[in-house]
Amino acid sequence: MSKREVDVVVLSDIHLGTYGCHALELLQYLKSIKPKAVVLNGDIIDVWQFNKRYWPATHMMVVKYLVGLIAKQVPVYYIPGNHDEMLRKFKNFRLGSLKITNKLALKINGEKVWIFHGDVFDVVMQYSRWLAKLGAIGYDTLILINSFVNFISQKMGRGKISLSKKVKNSVKSAVKFINKFEDTVCEIAAEHKYDYVICGHIHHPEMKKVDTKHGSVIYLNSGDWIENLTALEYNNDTGWSIYRYSEDLVAQSIDVEKKGSKKDSAKEMLASLMHEMNIKSNGNISDGTIEAA
Repeated sequence: MSKREVDVVVLSDIHLGTYGCHALELLQYLKSIKPKAVVLNGDIIDVWQFNKRYWPATHMMVVKYLVGLIAKQVPVYYIPGNHDEMLRKFKNFRLGSLKITNKLALKINGEKVWIFHGDVFDVVMQYSRWLAKLGAIGYDTLILINSFVNFISQKMGRGKISLSKKVKNSVKSAVKFINKFEDTVCEIAAEHKYDYVICGHIHHPEMKKVDTKHGSVIYLNSGDWIENLTALEYNNDTGWSIYRYSEDLVAQSIDVEKKGSKKDSAKEMLASLMHEMNIKSNGNISDGTIEAA
């Protein structure tokens, strides 16, 4: 099968290691495209809720597939989020075509793009970290309940529903938080003369033009792989767009062979990754389309 070429792919909020992660669907998507560059914009592995007893083969396959892209010298930028914040201490670390950075300023075909996870603008994250972690546990529990509800709903022929989406859309404070988050991000981006600002964190895929007192800016959010199964894609011919797995019949038709076991030890997983990488540490992260701003 010929893969769809994409110049830049932005993924965030995958939350590998949690029950709500749709790793199989993400693998199908990754196997359907041929990206020239990949931006992993935070919360890729959920360290907050990581449990070595829950690490399905598909979750490891996602990690190995991304490592495989690095081995092929595809530029991969990793921007840690709040759930994988331990990686922030490795800022500016490079390995082959992989670079870890806390934020990313790029120039894509002459336009300035600012990419970061977004938790820095989350008041709960900044001042009540224990409350944020408690909320994450509650969210994951809601996803588990949602899985059971969807099983029953599909058996009754009623299709899937998202309890977390319903909660977010019905609670005015949640809607207000999202709107304030977007406005704040765009104000700062416009003030610093960026044409685009890209975030994750709030699990709400979006692409819109926002007018601020400092000028207009295009706001984009890559969504997540828990509820929405979305990503951001950039192509030279068409510009930025939101990818939705639910609309991609090609990706949905891809058969993923599940290799490995969720019982693999951490040592075995690390050995497997090192073998998969097999890359030099002096790789170049530059790309013909993307350059550091």
